Amino acid sequence: MTRIVAGESAVPKRKRAIEAALAIGLVLLIAVGAVVASTVSRKTEAQAAEPAPAAELKLGYFGNVTHAPALVGIKEGFLAEALGNTALSTETFNAGPAAIEALNAGAIDAAYIGPNPAINSFVKSQGESVRIIAGAAAGGAQLVVKPEINSAANLKGKTLASPQLGGTQDVALRAWLADQGYKTNVDGSGDVAINPTENAQSLKLFQDGKLDGAWLPEPWASRLVLQAGAKVLVDEKDLWDGAVTGKPGEFPTTVLIVNQKFAADHPETVKALLAGHAKSVAWLNQAPAGEKAAVINAALQESAGAALADDVLARSLANITFTLDPLAGGYPRLLQDGVEAGTTRQADLNGLFDLRSLNEVTAGAGSTDRISAAGLGQD
Repeated sequence: MTRIVAGESAVPKRKRAIEAALAIGLVLLIAVGAVVASTVSRKTEAQAAEPAPAAELKLGYFGNVTHAPALVGIKEGFLAEALGNTALSTETFNAGPAAIEALNAGAIDAAYIGPNPAINSFVKSQGESVRIIAGAAAGGAQLVVKPEINSAANLKGKTLASPQLGGTQDVALRAWLADQGYKTNVDGSGDVAINPTENAQSLKLFQDGKLDGAWLPEPWASRLVLQAGAKVLVDEKDLWDGAVTGKPGEFPTTVLIVNQKFAADHPETVKALLAGHAKSVAWLNQAPAGEKAAVINAALQESAGAALADDVLARSLANITFTLDPLAGGYPRLLQDGVEAGTTRQADLNGLFDLRSLNEVTAGAGSTDRISAAGLGQD
């Protein structure tokens, strides 16, 4: 029989002691479980935060000969092969600003593009949007005009075209006209009217007599000359003496850029893209002329809907240098041209380039030449 004393529970002391011990054990077990769960959670979060190859890379480019590294890389499979298990999807654009909009919106992850749209995006985002990771093409842009226009003095009151407002050729045209003493405005007014127009439409308008000329990349400059009777008033290579790029006659035309967040999340995918890109550039500089023309034309047929006449393609390729060097030393001048043209604002370009992976790729291929960011980023 159990005796009950006033103030004491009827539950035996021994039983209470056992229950207390069990309770303490349960508390300890929960505490240990919480520690283990916290450790597992932190480990899982750390693993999730570690950079991993992307499941897909979405790439933008233009159906222009100045984008031949993209055309060849896609057609010959260099890019897809280098990316391995990362799926490659592509989208074509007419001009840089449209491609930048797609990249900033997440519709694409990387793009072949002209330098000025890359600068504009970097400036507007205060360095948060894109990085230039390689060069692709230099040269290949001309101001072509009606045969009766013999000098800059004949351009007052004329109407010229460029591919898109703020694009690389648009800025080059406005900067050159300013050097000739002409005022232009982004709304198309001024001493010379500049109408940003799609390249194919520029050809048609010139043929119809509705344009006096255009500053265009290849193959469109060659098409206006060979198929529409235009003549070259300015070859942009003559405006670059090598003082800032170290390479006379060469100026940045096409570069490879990547969304900064994508690059941070998937550095190995970016490096793989660069490996395929480097193979494309090497192929373009080594392939026999006939094979090169055939592959580029087949790629243009698929991406732009039409191949080029043999003479147009030959003239275009003769005007372009395919290079991994983005010619970073020329970018302060490109920025200043954009500022004076009213298409961008003054800014610090430090951080625009990240050429570290490119230099790893080229070193791995046996090159001892380090490609420079010219103090505007990492190399």
